[in-house]
Amino acid sequence: MNQENKAKATYLPREEKVISFPIDKTALLVIDPVNDFLSEGGAAYELTKNTLKMHDMIEHLKKTIDGARAKGIPVLFGPMAYTEDDYADEKLQKKSGINRMMFETKMFLAGSWGADFHPDLQPQPEDIVLLPHKSCDVFRSDLPEQLQQLGITHLVIAGMAANLCCESTARHAMEDGYDVTMIKDAMGAASIPEYEAAVHLNLPLVSNAVITTEEFLNALEVSAPNHMVDVREGDTVKGSDNGEIGTIEKVVVAANESESYILVPQGLIFKTDIYIPLDAVTKRSGNEVFINIPKLVVGEMPWKEAPTQQERTSKQGPPAQDVDNLYRSRTATVLSDRL
Repeated sequence: MNQENKAKATYLPREEKVISFPIDKTALLVIDPVNDFLSEGGAAYELTKNTLKMHDMIEHLKKTIDGARAKGIPVLFGPMAYTEDDYADEKLQKKSGINRMMFETKMFLAGSWGADFHPDLQPQPEDIVLLPHKSCDVFRSDLPEQLQQLGITHLVIAGMAANLCCESTARHAMEDGYDVTMIKDAMGAASIPEYEAAVHLNLPLVSNAVITTEEFLNALEVSAPNHMVDVREGDTVKGSDNGEIGTIEKVVVAANESESYILVPQGLIFKTDIYIPLDAVTKRSGNEVFINIPKLVVGEMPWKEAPTQQERTSKQGPPAQDVDNLYRSRTATVLSDRL
């Protein structure tokens, strides 16, 4: 290979053995919990109100925040705020459809009631309030620096809106190596179809789990720094989309040529036994464990037989030093080659 990646792809908690939320390395990010989204009279409330009521979103968000605080997990608030500079000078209203909508409806104007936090979701002195993000990605604020300073590897995301800021931020967090979890009943959107598409289709693929407030709080009860929580026979297995897959019949630890896996026997949904690699399990909540594959696509995985070490090696691909051309007949174009 004749070119190194500009930024090394990684998974930050790759050396950790926990399958829950290590208290000292987990943070809760609450995105845009403000009046324009959440309060009657807010600029976007007529759009968002149906999804807010559908899951009692504000109450669940409050419970999520209170539960994180009670465990000593840092809570970061990621709001938006726009000034004349953003529109008159930077022309952000021309940037995208959502930027145009925010401009035309006077959403999140700096210093306004609409940009203020919902009365039930006020930051406390120990919380962190980030600099404003100006579109959908909260990583385009001081969030990266705050997470690095706190030593965070696991990021839990809730707030508004599921298909925009929550999804964009989840994608960026995942790409930067964080273990990402979404709280499905503590998020809303501008419409039910937008919410459903995000929660059931998109977020399960760009995070490790989409769970409920109750599941998050239950998971915190068994969490501790570097505390290993075992996967057990009888546990219920759920996909990253929160869909139930089945019950664990057997947990097998790697030995000789075999890999570690959990066995979920055939049932009403899956017509064959499913051998799920043990390292696909990323979260535990009560007697439930979550794998980082949506239930919708579990049947498409090559999990019809017990996994072997040989199969795992083949899935890993060749060593980097043995690859001359990344794309067989071509490799990546180096910028200096074009100058």
